[in-house]
Amino acid sequence: MSDLRKIIIDGNEVEVDGAMTILQACETAGIEVPRFCYHERLSIAGNCRMCLVEVVGGPPKPAASCAMQVRDLRPGPEGQPPVVKTNSPMVKKAREGVMEFLLINHPLDCPICDQGGECDLQDQAMAYGVDFSRFREPKRAVTDLDLGPLVETHMTRCISCTRCVRFTTEVAGITQMGQTGRGEDAEITSYLNQTLDSNLQGNIIDLCPVGALVSKPYAFTARPWELTKTESIDVMDAMGSNIRVDTKGREVMRFLPRNHDGINEEWISDKTRFVWDGLRRQRLDRPYIRVDGKLKPATWPEALTKVAAALKGASKPVGLVGDLAPVEAAFSLKTIIEGLGGSVECRTDGAKLPAGNRAGYVGNATIEDIDTAQFIQLIGANPRDEAPVLNARIRKAWLHGAKVGLVGEAVDLTYDYAHVGADRAALSSLLDKEYDSVLEAPSVVIVGQGALQEADGAAVLAAAMKLAEDTRSKFMVLHTAAARVGAMDAGAVTEGGLDAAMNGADVVWNLGADEVEIAEGPFVIYQGSHGDRGAHRADVILPGAAYTEENGLFVNTEGRPQLAMRACFPPGEAKENWAIMRALSAEIGATLPWDSLAQLRQKLVAEVPHLAEIDVVPGNAWSSLPQASLGSASFRYALRDFYLTNPVARASVLMAELSANAKARKDQPIAAE
Repeated sequence: MSDLRKIIIDGNEVEVDGAMTILQACETAGIEVPRFCYHERLSIAGNCRMCLVEVVGGPPKPAASCAMQVRDLRPGPEGQPPVVKTNSPMVKKAREGVMEFLLINHPLDCPICDQGGECDLQDQAMAYGVDFSRFREPKRAVTDLDLGPLVETHMTRCISCTRCVRFTTEVAGITQMGQTGRGEDAEITSYLNQTLDSNLQGNIIDLCPVGALVSKPYAFTARPWELTKTESIDVMDAMGSNIRVDTKGREVMRFLPRNHDGINEEWISDKTRFVWDGLRRQRLDRPYIRVDGKLKPATWPEALTKVAAALKGASKPVGLVGDLAPVEAAFSLKTIIEGLGGSVECRTDGAKLPAGNRAGYVGNATIEDIDTAQFIQLIGANPRDEAPVLNARIRKAWLHGAKVGLVGEAVDLTYDYAHVGADRAALSSLLDKEYDSVLEAPSVVIVGQGALQEADGAAVLAAAMKLAEDTRSKFMVLHTAAARVGAMDAGAVTEGGLDAAMNGADVVWNLGADEVEIAEGPFVIYQGSHGDRGAHRADVILPGAAYTEENGLFVNTEGRPQLAMRACFPPGEAKENWAIMRALSAEIGATLPWDSLAQLRQKLVAEVPHLAEIDVVPGNAWSSLPQASLGSASFRYALRDFYLTNPVARASVLMAELSANAKARKDQPIAAE
């Protein structure tokens, strides 16, 4: 129950929850209070003292507003609301003193510091600092840390706000950073000089309010005012994390997270953040045609003529939708191929997802439901690799008292869980239990793609949905492919799945599906952005745009449609995916009924109305699946290597290094005791 209190801040009376801190109450009143150590998603440390305010009638000294609750303030002598001042002479003098202390040992690195232009310390020194220093002694220097290939450290700049320590401990769930020493000798360090072992570690770059932790791959490449900033959506996993793409000229320079409380809060995974070097390498920038067994460069008219001839003569054309394709491209491919009497399939990993039953391939839970869940049951899912930001959310729920169960191979998920077992029998045992005691508490059942890829995947899905019914839980399917839900919504599926679609195919149009092996025989058209496995098998290559180079619609794992916006243009002669298909449809005499992306979206929304509701999770009607007998296999996880899951990541040198480091860490010999 909320405990509302009245409080007067700088002469304005506001009513806030008594559990709020003074700093939060000031923000509610629209008054800015400077801070370095306070962060709304981390525990309160109260150690930078920049947020000092004056509490009238309190002790005759300024109070740290981040660490004092409104309910602890004393009312006036006649019961008046407590009074707080954020701009009195006492506060001004205190903040100037704190800023002077913070700058005592801070080096004058601004001209060469990567944080320059977006640095909290610079901004607050301008607003609250003084134009002189009384410090005459030599400045101290601190040895830099080696945290790995992602985060570069300049620890002499550190102001000991401990945000990085709190993030790695509380959110990322690793205990490899801490603070040693006292006073002048206090410094942030890593335990036994370890490099960080987390796929969320890049977030400490955003959290650092000074230039002590900066991005190693991005270092010295651009200044913030040179960059064009585009708000977009990430496709490295199916979470649909909100990101900002920063470009300089035609090149993507970095990815940063955007705040979205319903999805990624303000975190992104390391693959999302650092994969940008993969957008520059191994790019397909012109069409190719296979002549005498070798791929030769060609012009667009030559490539389109060759493809049109193959499609016109096809008895069974097949379209495969890859993991990074926007909904518009999947819909265009489906329209062309089905118009030729062929079939289209997006479940290229063999997952037994039910076509037409949206509750079966999406579920009815939202990502936010995890925050309030008391029980979370994972089935064949390893969220630490499949969706690291979602895993951090489960960890947050666990820290607030939620219990977690896992059916699948035992792995380190950064939180404690009850390991039910690794095989199908463990799932059956859950169905046989009585659940009266847990029915009142909100709970979520999450089933992973690894559980659905085996021969009995449909039976596993039916059992997981039955478990959700029995326990009155919300149900979520954790996807690994960003394009999957959108392609399923668009109806890019074939009865019987991938095997049925490929059986007897003589022409295969591969829309960026690089994780599937296509046997010898059919004529293969590959449309994609990178020279990956799919391009090696192709007879004709049509160079398409990557996810930062075209406007596209993506539907995330909870079924929320979101727009990815174009941040730059495709290289060379590469074109937007929907435009390639529109041009090709004219060549084969079956012109698609749209001439622009807007017209295409109108047709798409007419067929799939919920795609018009951008950033809204549509409610899915619950429809059970028929129960079938489970096999005896153990559960396997969908991802074996977190860093190399798609063509963009496999083209990235940094992802290859991170993958090698992770493998070396796993293979480290353990000393005999």
